[in-house]
Amino acid sequence: MLATKQPALRHFWYPVMPVSMLDDGQKPFRLLGENIVLWKQSDGTLACLKDRCCHRTAKLSLGFIENDNVVCGYHGWTFDGKGKCVRIPQGGNMENSTLSVPSYHVAEKYGYVWVALDEPLTGIPDLPEASDASFRKIDQFYEPWKIGALRLMENSFDAAHVAYVHRNTFGSTDRPEISKKSVIEMQPFGFSYTTEAQVEVRGTVAHKAVQTNGTQTTRYNESVWYMPFMRRTAIRYPHGLVHVLITASTPVDDENTMVVQWVYRNDTEEQVSTEDVIAFDRAVTLEDKLILESCEPDVPLAVVDGEEMHMASDRPGLTMRRMLTELLDKFGEKEQRFTNIAAD
Repeated sequence: MLATKQPALRHFWYPVMPVSMLDDGQKPFRLLGENIVLWKQSDGTLACLKDRCCHRTAKLSLGFIENDNVVCGYHGWTFDGKGKCVRIPQGGNMENSTLSVPSYHVAEKYGYVWVALDEPLTGIPDLPEASDASFRKIDQFYEPWKIGALRLMENSFDAAHVAYVHRNTFGSTDRPEISKKSVIEMQPFGFSYTTEAQVEVRGTVAHKAVQTNGTQTTRYNESVWYMPFMRRTAIRYPHGLVHVLITASTPVDDENTMVVQWVYRNDTEEQVSTEDVIAFDRAVTLEDKLILESCEPDVPLAVVDGEEMHMASDRPGLTMRRMLTELLDKFGEKEQRFTNIAAD
């Protein structure tokens, strides 16, 4: 599935950048193949427009902000936060002007800027730990990966990859089996997935992050998939530590994804430093990145056509593919693939 060719995916919220990045002015981003420009207004509200001046197509992100409006750096045409052209320096009656550029839904939540290119089907996901005073929040990664968004999201629910991809951090090739206690419960725009696994605890960083001196422990995972490309995974350990991963694979285009990840933990900085928490999760994500960037970014939604083979533990990913197929059907869309484009 090519995300940029499926208009249905424009009806969801995506985190595109930390809101702090807008403190010094407007910033560009590419979401689902669409170039956008974002900025923060004097009252703290956010604005998001198509990054294209309607005069001569220059990028508005190359201009500047003046009186809460974005000024095109080419000829000075000026647009407000809704996209309306409010000034042409060379002259022109703007009172009844209909000149404008497209604007998009934009909001701030969890310290990030969220954008929906079309009317959202759902709200920004509610994360219970965000309002729980017993949890602290640690921002971890905001970085581009050369992989399709769905491929990365499937990996987040793939219990079978742990033994091999993460054999140097917490997996073990001696125990590739998947727990028979894994359960999927369907939700309107996603699902929850619970499982458990015996894992290794290797090295000083891992022992610090997991708060244990043992060489093995059990991870009880409670995950939620938020259609199309976001997950929440609460990892609970027997000694009471809860480590909640929030990962969004925000689709830049069909081959590139912005990985946005932060965590909530029910411990303190004095118990485990932010640096140690990030260091362990960094080691894990780099193992994922190496493998995922070797995979084809165009994930087929069809599960029985023989293009990709499957096994029982692939059920979460196959459920994603089925639900996304149903979404496209509701919008009257056919799945678009690189092969479709080549044929055209």
